[in-house]
Amino acid sequence: MRTQLLALAWMAATLTAPAWAASTKVTLSVPTMNCPVCPITVKKALSKVVGVAEVTVDFDKREATVSFDDVKTNVEALTRATRDAGYPSTLAGSKQ
Repeated sequence: MRTQLLALAWMAATLTAPAWAASTKVTLSVPTMNCPVCPITVKKALSKVVGVAEVTVDFDKREATVSFDDVKTNVEALTRATRDAGYPSTLAGSKQ
C-alpha cells in the first residue's frame, strides 16, 4: 500500500511539474546594418528582450546570433525588437 501511494504521489508530481525551458539559438539576418555603430543598437535591442541569454552581432555578415529561453520568448519577439530599433530582421535562411 505504501509503495502504491509513493508511486501515485510521484506520478502526480511529475504530471504537474512545470515545463523546463529549452535554450534555443537562432541567427537573424539584419541586412540594414550599414555602419559600425548599427551592431551596438541591434545588440542592445535584442538584449532587452526577456529570456535572451546571449547576443553576438557580426557586422560583416549582417547577422545577429541570439541564445534565448524558448519558454520566455520567441523569434517573433526578437525580430520585433530589431524592427522597433530601426533594423528589420528575418530568421537567417528564411524567405520572408
